[in-house]
Amino acid sequence: MATTLVRKPGTGWSDAWARCLAVAPEAFRDDRVLNLHAAAWRPDGRPLPATSPVDGSPVAGAPRLDRGTAHRAVRAALDQHRAWRHVPLEERRARVAATLDALTEHRELLALLLVWEIGKPWRSAQADVDRAIDGVRWYVDGIGPMLTGRAPLDGPVSNIASWNYPMSVLAHAMLIQALAGNAVVAKTPTDGGVACLTLACALAAREGLPVTLLSGSGGELSEVLVRAPEIGCVSFVGGRDTGAAVATAVTDLGKRHVLEQEGLNTWGIWNFTDWKTFTALVPKLFDYGKQRCTAYPRFVVQRELFDEFLTAYLPAVRALRIGHPLAVSDPAGPLPELDFGPVINAAKAKDLTDQVAEAVDRGAVPLHRGRPADARFLPGQDTSSYVHPVTLLNPPRSSPLHHAEPFGPVDTIVLADTEAELLAAMNASNGALVATLSTDDEATFARLAPQIRAFKVGHGRPRSRGDRDELFGGFGASWRGAFVGGELLVRAVTRGPAGERLPGNFPEYQLMP
Repeated sequence: MATTLVRKPGTGWSDAWARCLAVAPEAFRDDRVLNLHAAAWRPDGRPLPATSPVDGSPVAGAPRLDRGTAHRAVRAALDQHRAWRHVPLEERRARVAATLDALTEHRELLALLLVWEIGKPWRSAQADVDRAIDGVRWYVDGIGPMLTGRAPLDGPVSNIASWNYPMSVLAHAMLIQALAGNAVVAKTPTDGGVACLTLACALAAREGLPVTLLSGSGGELSEVLVRAPEIGCVSFVGGRDTGAAVATAVTDLGKRHVLEQEGLNTWGIWNFTDWKTFTALVPKLFDYGKQRCTAYPRFVVQRELFDEFLTAYLPAVRALRIGHPLAVSDPAGPLPELDFGPVINAAKAKDLTDQVAEAVDRGAVPLHRGRPADARFLPGQDTSSYVHPVTLLNPPRSSPLHHAEPFGPVDTIVLADTEAELLAAMNASNGALVATLSTDDEATFARLAPQIRAFKVGHGRPRSRGDRDELFGGFGASWRGAFVGGELLVRAVTRGPAGERLPGNFPEYQLMP
C-alpha cells in the first residue's frame, strides 16, 4: 500500500514569509517585497502576481518599476559608488564578512525561499546558498593581492541574471563586486527568486554595503541597466537572444561587460569502456532538472558503442527521483533526497512537452519517458510545472532540441561514425561553456579536446562553473566580454594599467588566460 505524503510542517510559503517579515521587516511589507535604492527600501513599483512552480500556489511577485524610477535609482547608485570606492579595503572586507555571517545565520530560510520560488530540491537549495557564502569568503580572505595596482571602476556594476542560481551566481558576484570597491545594482530575475534576493540584500544593506535591488521587465529596464552612462560594467547571465542585444549595446558604448550566454553543452563517447563510472555520473547530470548553464543535454555516441551506452544510461535515468521538494511520509523525518523537482513554471513545462512531441512527430526516437506514477507528489497537488525525464534519439534538425539548450530534463542522443562527425555534433551550437569527452585513450583525448569549442572540456567527468580560483568563460556565442573566476573576476570589475587587455572574448580580440 502506497504511503500518503504530506508537506513537512513548518516549511510552507506562509511559514517562510512570516520568517522574512520577522528577520527583515524593512524589506518586506504585508504581502509584498520592496525595492532597494538610494540606500532605502521603498514601496514603489507595481507588484505582479506570481505562483510557485512547486504546486502552483501564490508567492510574492516582483514589484516592477518604471523606467524613470530606475534612472533615479542608478543615479543614486553612482553617488554611493563615488563614496564607497574610497572606503579602505579592510573596512570593505569587514562589512562583507559580516554580511556572510548574517547569510549563514539565515541559511535555511534562504534555501526554503529558493524551494518555493524556483523549485529547487532542499539539497540543491542549500548548496546554492552555501556556494555563495563559501565562495565569497575565499575572496574576503585573499583579495588583497588581487587588487594590487588596480582601482574600482568609474561607475557601479549592473547585474542582470537568470533565475536559476540567485545566490551562488548573482549574490556571489554582487558581494565580490562590492568587495572590490564598486557599488552594485541588480535586477531581480523575472521568473523567480525575488524574496530570496530581497532577504540577502537586506542583510547586506544592514552592513552598509552599497547595494541597489530593482524589479522590472527587461524591456523596460534594460535601457537603464545597460545603457545608462552611470553604469561602469554590465554583468549578464541568460539566453542568447537577450544576450545578443546586450552585447550590441555594450559594444557600441565601449562599456566593460561580462556576458554569459547559453550553449549546447555536449558529452562525447568514443572508444570507451568504463561504463560503471558513467552510470554513476548520469543522475548527477540531472541536478535541478538540467536547468543549469553547465548542464549536459546532448550525448554524441560512437555508433558501435550505442548498445553499451544504453545499457549503462537507461537504468540510471529510470532511477531518477522526482517530486514535490517538501513532501515527506513522516512529518518528523528529513526532507526528501530528490534529483529534481519542477521546472521554473507551467509555461516552460508545456513548451518542453510540445518540443518533445513535435520532435517525435518529425522522426526522433523516444528511448525513455518518465512516468508521473513514479514521482513523489502530494494528494491533489498541481503538477503543471513538472516535466518527467525524456530521452530522444536523433532529434530532427528542424527541432530546437537539435541545436539549442532545452533547459529542462530532456536528453538527446546523436550517433557518430567518425571522429569528424563526433566533433561536428559536439560543436553544434557555435560555442559552449563546458563539454566532456569519454574515451579510454589519453592520446585520443589530447588530440580531440582542443577541437571542441567549449571553455572547459572534461575527460570522462562533468565540468562546472567552478568555485574560488577556477576560471570560467565560454567560446563562440556562449560568452561575450571578460572571463571570470578567481582573480579574473576581480580584474573584470576593476581598472588596471592603461591599455590593459583583459582575458575574454571580445569583438576585437579573444585572449585566453
